[in-house]
Amino acid sequence: MTTAAASGLSEADFEKFREYFYKRTGIQFTAAKRYFVDKRIDTCIRNGGFDGFYSWFAALRLDNRPDLLQDLINQLTVNETYFLREDYQFDALLNAVLPNVVEMRGGPHRISGPVKILSLPCSTGEEPYSIALRLLEEWPHIDTLDVEIHGADIDSDVLARAGHASYGERSLQRVPKPWLAKYFAGVGSGRYQLDEGIRGAVTLHQINVCDTADMRRFKDFDVIFCRNVLIYFDELSSRRAAENLYGALRPGGYLFLGHSESMSRISPIFTPNRLPEGIVYQRPTGAK
Repeated sequence: MTTAAASGLSEADFEKFREYFYKRTGIQFTAAKRYFVDKRIDTCIRNGGFDGFYSWFAALRLDNRPDLLQDLINQLTVNETYFLREDYQFDALLNAVLPNVVEMRGGPHRISGPVKILSLPCSTGEEPYSIALRLLEEWPHIDTLDVEIHGADIDSDVLARAGHASYGERSLQRVPKPWLAKYFAGVGSGRYQLDEGIRGAVTLHQINVCDTADMRRFKDFDVIFCRNVLIYFDELSSRRAAENLYGALRPGGYLFLGHSESMSRISPIFTPNRLPEGIVYQRPTGAK
């Protein structure tokens, strides 16, 4: 017997929706996430002014209302982050990865072009801004080498919040007090806004890591942080994302994944490097 959930979706409707969302984003929801998904579909139906699932889903699939798809993506993507999260990987960036990048590119006095770092998904900005703060405070070449830091996410709402860069206590819990005083200004209600110069130094983009055509905009990055996103993909989407990340790196470039993620389970195209702080993956030098 077919049963309907609280949102009014039958199991058949839910399967059609899951298939559609997977094709558009690479994200696949299991039956265990049914309650989470139903609630957010209800929100999207109300936001769009529709009278039910069928009229909303029909308009969504016509592809002439990109606002409907964007609202859906914004509702269904999880954005759990805070400053200096998994900070041991930033230690690896400073202690081993960036020195290797500079050496591979000719040394600090001969390097041509900027050192390029990408945070994807960047959510509300804590990760790329954390990278900027660590470099400003601790990397000896920050005053002599050109550095580009980019943040990217599929969710337009979190990108807008990243651009504003106003944060509460939870996001800032690991920021040292001297850094908070130096780089943030209180804006009331227990919130602090990041220095305008640092906000302006991070370029934000909207992108889907599983969209190969879209990802071609990104190339020649020296370092990519792509943490805790591949766990939401199935095998096919994870492999496609890995190939897109590979293409965005210059030969010899480095990829950081989340602590619970392993590229060895996804694709053999990266070389794992074991550093004291953990594993980082590298696009082989000379690879095309």
